[in-house]
Amino acid sequence: MPKRVLTGTVVSDKADKTVVVRVERRVKHPLYGKIIKLSKKYHAHDEANAYSIGEQVRIEECAPVSKQKSWTVVERVGAAKASDLAEAANA
Repeated sequence: MPKRVLTGTVVSDKADKTVVVRVERRVKHPLYGKIIKLSKKYHAHDEANAYSIGEQVRIEECAPVSKQKSWTVVERVGAAKASDLAEAANA
């Protein structure tokens, strides 16, 4: 079975060798038909601490690294936006 690959935004890089990635998906509401955004956070392994808040990254499913980490960061897809960096500075 192939490994799942998801694309999302790094929302936290405070832990050592770990980033939290928020993956958003758009689904149609079953009754009303409106398109809504749903998101989920994944803890991903970042061996070199190379990724920071706001960056778009691609994560891949892997064998469990710890209790919460079953994903690894594969590559950077996009750079951090200025608005994301401002939110991180205020938090």
